[in-house]
Parts: sequence; C-alpha cells; structure tokens
Amino acid sequence: MAKYRCTVCNYIYDEEKEEKKFSELPEDWRCPVCNALKSDFVLVEESAKDSKKATTVSDVLIEQLSAWGIEYVFGIPGTSSLGVIDAIRKNKKIKYIQVRHEQTAAFMASAYGKLTGNISACLTIAGPGATNLATGLYDAKLDHSPVLALTGLVKRQMMGPGSFQEIDQHSFFEPICVFNKVLMSEEQTTKLSALAIKHALVERGVSHISIPNDVQKLPLDTEIIEPDGQIPGNSTTYSSDMIEKSASIINVAERPVIISGFGAIANGDNLRKFAEKITAPIVTTFRGKGVVDENYKLCAGCHGGIGSISASKLVNNSDLLIVIGSSFSDMTQIPRKKMIQIDIDPMMIAKEFPVEAGLIGNSSELIPALTNAVKEKKNPNYLNEIRKLKKDWINQLEKESDSSKVPLRPQFIIRTLNKLIADDAVISLDVGENSWWFGRNFLMKASQKMVMSGYLASMGAGLPGALAAQLVFPDRQVICITGDGGFSMVMADFMTAVKYKLPVKIFLFNNRQLGMIMQEQKVENYPNWQTELHNCDFAQYAKNCGGNGIKVKKSSELHDAILKALKTNSPFIVDIDTDAKRF
Repeated sequence: MAKYRCTVCNYIYDEEKEEKKFSELPEDWRCPVCNALKSDFVLVEESAKDSKKATTVSDVLIEQLSAWGIEYVFGIPGTSSLGVIDAIRKNKKIKYIQVRHEQTAAFMASAYGKLTGNISACLTIAGPGATNLATGLYDAKLDHSPVLALTGLVKRQMMGPGSFQEIDQHSFFEPICVFNKVLMSEEQTTKLSALAIKHALVERGVSHISIPNDVQKLPLDTEIIEPDGQIPGNSTTYSSDMIEKSASIINVAERPVIISGFGAIANGDNLRKFAEKITAPIVTTFRGKGVVDENYKLCAGCHGGIGSISASKLVNNSDLLIVIGSSFSDMTQIPRKKMIQIDIDPMMIAKEFPVEAGLIGNSSELIPALTNAVKEKKNPNYLNEIRKLKKDWINQLEKESDSSKVPLRPQFIIRTLNKLIADDAVISLDVGENSWWFGRNFLMKASQKMVMSGYLASMGAGLPGALAAQLVFPDRQVICITGDGGFSMVMADFMTAVKYKLPVKIFLFNNRQLGMIMQEQKVENYPNWQTELHNCDFAQYAKNCGGNGIKVKKSSELHDAILKALKTNSPFIVDIDTDAKRF
C-alpha cells in the first residue's frame, strides 16, 4: 500500500487507512482538505522502518530522502561526495542523473519543483561544485520551488585552515536557503534530512545540507523518520465575512477584470466558471500563461511588456481588478486600481497597492467560494467589447507572422510551432528575445505546461528545464524554445539528453546576437556593442553528440523541419536563422 501527498496543502492520502487504492479514485476526485485536483498528488515512497540496508550515514541519508518522496538526484560525482554517491548507487528507489555542469543540476531541480510541486535534490562536491549550484538555486528561491541541495565538505578535522576546495559553504548558502545546516555527527542524519525536506516543501524554497567527507562514511543503524504527521497542512480557513465583502464589491463592478498569476495555474476550470458568472475577461501574467486556453472567448492574453493590446486596454479601462496568485512583478505592470487580491502568502496581499479586500488561502478553495457568493451578471456590451478586442489582437498576430522574410521572423516561427506541437506539450522557455516572442505570440492551451526562470530570468534555464520535464513526463512531447545565447551557456548538457535517451526537441532562434541586450541598448540610446555571437553549426553539433539536428534558413523549410523533429524519438535541435536587427 502506498501514500500520496497533495502538493498544494500537504494532505497525505494513505491507501491502507482509506482502504482504497489511489489509482481507483475517480479522475474528478478532489483533495478533501483544499479541493486540489487528483493530478496535484505525488507518490510518497515508503521504506521499512527497520531496514537493514542502511549501514552508513550516507545510506541512511539517501533512504530518508526516498522515504519522503524524493525520486531524482541531479549532479556530478566528486572527491568530497563519494560516500553519498555510492549510497545512491545502492538505493534502487532513487534515480541519479549525471549532468555536465552543476548549474544544470540546480536548474533541473528547480524546474522539477515548478512542474510537480514535489522536491528533488542536486548533489555536488565542496568548493567549486557548491558555488556552481548558486544560479539554479537562486532561481528556485525566487520562484518558490522546493529543492534540496546536498554538498560534500572537507573532513571535519581539515576545516578551518583553508584546506583544498574548502570554502565557508554555510555562509555561502545562507542567503539562498530556508534551511541550511552542516551534518556534523551521525546522530543528526535522519533529523536534519527530514527537516530539510519539510522546510523546502512548507516554505517553498531551497534547503541545503553539507556533509563532511568523513561523516559520510561513519557507521549508522537507525530508524527512518516517516513523513506521516511530520508535514503541516497549507490549507487556510478563509473568512466568510471577507468572501461576502469581496462578492459585494464584485457585484457592483461594471468592468471587472481577472488577473491570474502562476499561483492559480492549476485552477483553470474554476476560473472559467467564475469569469462566466460575472462576465469578466481573464488576463494572465507571463508565468500564468495557459491557466485557460488562450483561444477561450474570455481570455484576453498576457499583461505586461510582452502582453497583448487587448489585455492592456481591458485592464486600463477596468473598474475592478481581481488579482489571483500574482507576485506583482514590475514586468507584469499591474496598475493601481480598485482591487481584490487572493494569495496564499499574506505578505503578497497589498504588496504594491492598497486593496479593497485581501483573501488569504489556496485559490483552489477561494475561487469556488467566491463564485458561489457573487451574483450572476449578464453584460452583453462588455462581452462584445472583449470579443472584438480579442479578435483584433488575433488578427494583429496573423499579420505579424509574415512568411516572406529572410531570415525568418520570430513571429512566423512561433506561429508555426503553435500549429504543430502537441496539445499536451510541455514547453521549457529560455530567457532572451525568444521569450518575448513566445509570451506575445504563442497561444497556449490549458492542457499544455510551461516552465521558465521567472523572477531570476536567467539565460540557460531552457535546456535543463526541458530535461527535467522529459523525466517527469516521459510520454509527452517536451519542447525547448531557446536562443543561441541561452543555449550556448549550457549546450554541453545536450549530451545528457543523449545519454539518458531524453527526446527533447530544441527550437533554437539563431540571430547571432544577444538580441534582447541589443534591443535594450537601442532603447537606452547606447550604440550596439559586444552583443554579436560567434556560433557553431548547432545542427551539426547535435549530430556530433549522438542526437539529431537540422538547419533552417528559409520559411519554406520550417514546417517540415519541425515535423521531422517532432516525429524523431531522440534529442533534436532545429537551428533556425533569424535576424534581431529586422524587428
């Protein structure tokens, strides 16, 4: 019998206690605590409490991680982590993925948390291995993705005098982590590892444990701490008075607009019911793309610098904003308006502006409660305005995707991808000019998923995100949309895709420029300088690595090249010529 954890509120479904297998529950079954979907649950591996396999600190540590549901460890083996590496080798429940750079390991762990709500681990050595994790871990910190970082450390007796590869790792990781400890004795092993996972899940952040080399090998025979009763629930009892207050404000609004962020990404069905009852358009943040089909009649697109004209006009002319699960990034450009806000984090309420009502709790609970409380409103004039603005925006995107230009326009590339990739594709988006065009021109479906580096906005996150996505969703099409600048930062890990037979499809916008920086120089009246890139033949590089690749120079070649990549069951790079200076 197995146990499953709700990634929204941490409720544990125990098959033995419930006397029913989780797989036998109906697909429309919901979490009894927070109303989350069945798909929001993850398997928690159980281990025998009197397991005799654990004979060293490292063995116990890895068994403890497995007992709390960690399935993947990403990293590079090295001198100061060999004890932990060998424990993973002996443990059959945890999969180790060897990467070519520690940055990729941390980005993969961050993407895994964003895609699943569950925790994975990255593992490396003391010193340079530890410092190389920093960028990916900061991505996890800022985007609230649960990650466990494990690092080797010099032997205890060597700490202090400046030993080989010794740095002050505790101080280095302190600004990044919600939990940061050094495992100094065997008695701490189960307690610290369990606490590290607990903090990462509950606080939605990065936990870190350093393990001195000598401690890893110490003998240890102890019971594993099981997760039952250890993780508090995230469900919040909302105020019925605040629901009624919010409903009364919505009832008198004539031009309400719903702004949906990443915090509501799993609540598309609830949002549609809410929007239809009050006749309100749904506008999303960039990370909120795909919460509902962007072809849906009430979806007006993204707001912000890469947003749609329809979203901007509706928000500017609104008399009430209902903001759900948004962090109010300056890139989203939410204006000061009469506002109702829903968020699970109390500190996000009124983060930028005063609100009429702030509802604290899970959007999976609060959106249905608010839907039940508001009066049904028919507003045909407003609905017609929404439809016209949306139609005008779609027509604008069609005009922009001119297929006659050489090199290819990115709008045309995005439109072609939009037509050809699977309705349930998982899209890993890199940072750069390619992300501008995706955010603006790609119309996502609710059945698709997107992962990106949100607040840190780090180039190079696209490929690691795709690798993690293919591990999580082995039977789904995984797409990486990247540029030549972002991809070249992590391109060695294309070999990781080949090694583990991860058939990721990489669509590379090759403009031989740091295109976003070039445009920013232009906007700020600086001369274009040091943005030009000297590139290799990325398609041939893919073949040299053992994958597949194809070069696209003409619009007439793009359709067939994309189809060829999608039909090939191996890692594939489509290297597409674009020109940043033409747009």
